[in-house]
Amino acid sequence: YSKHGHHDSSIVNKHGHHDSSIVNMVIMTLIIPPHPVGEISQHKGPPVFTQDERYKMVRAIKWVDEIVEGAPYVTTLETLDKYTSDFCVHGDDITLTVDGKDTYEEVKRSGRYRECKRTQGVSTTDLVGRMLLMTKTHHSNIGHSDYQQHTDNFGKGPKGHSPWTGVSQFLQTSQKIIQFASGQEPQPGDTIIYVAGAFDLFHIGHVDFLEAVSRLSDKPYVIVGLHFDQEVNRYKGKNYPIMNVHERTLSVLACRYVSEVVIGAPYAVTRELLDHFKVDLVCHGKTEVHPDKDGSDPYAEPRKKGILHTVDSMNSLTTDSIVQRIIKNSKESHPLYYSQ
Repeated sequence: YSKHGHHDSSIVNKHGHHDSSIVNMVIMTLIIPPHPVGEISQHKGPPVFTQDERYKMVRAIKWVDEIVEGAPYVTTLETLDKYTSDFCVHGDDITLTVDGKDTYEEVKRSGRYRECKRTQGVSTTDLVGRMLLMTKTHHSNIGHSDYQQHTDNFGKGPKGHSPWTGVSQFLQTSQKIIQFASGQEPQPGDTIIYVAGAFDLFHIGHVDFLEAVSRLSDKPYVIVGLHFDQEVNRYKGKNYPIMNVHERTLSVLACRYVSEVVIGAPYAVTRELLDHFKVDLVCHGKTEVHPDKDGSDPYAEPRKKGILHTVDSMNSLTTDSIVQRIIKNSKESHPLYYSQ
């Protein structure tokens, strides 16, 4: 590559918002510097993921070439020169230090700053808000009259939001999917591996699982089946999923271990699905397999064919664990609110 783009971000939580900023720079070598936890806590509040988790998450994004660990929160010309970067890139939202200064003031003055448009309706702050909405209702208000009214209003106008993802304003487009998709068909000799799930709040547990799946073959072609929001809510309950199926699609497509995504995959892995994609192997993690609506085993067909494989990612992190981290951080930051 002839250019080096230095995309600066704390990467507190990975989602299509950050990925859209990155995908616009695929012709460049990207150096992504996740900031140290101490600096993030000082300027933005406590991060959701640990430092090591964030490093691994960013490495799993397919457009990233290099990681600079422990980069300073305020980007300077010295930092760009140190890593032979021609310019620094950030989204079109303003980031300030704890004392109100533009973190990119120096690189902007020198003409070594580029800006990418952020994905409307998706941000870490927005996702955290959805999680805290769950906290406020104690994860048990789906039967509450207010929740039912919210459900009844779904789809009745511009103010109607998904009853399964709260207040999401994200709008999917075919162009956005094309930007994220690899566009590559399976090649002769590829092992076509199918996995399915919610992949909500795409996190390091998902990354470790997909990486372990991809290692099952020298030439893996990993297809991820994403369940629709209503299906996820059926088997996960509470107010899940936090991210709607369109947001989850982009998050999964951004992972370097994923070749293709089935949007709205059937919960049961059927013979028709296996034949259509010419699946060689079906994988599932160590997490619980919930029965289908009729009580049947959703993996009965691949189990009968002898192609079902249980993969141990050696990572116990779940979406619920992340929600609990958010709740803990929020309680520590706003003790008065929770005491009431």
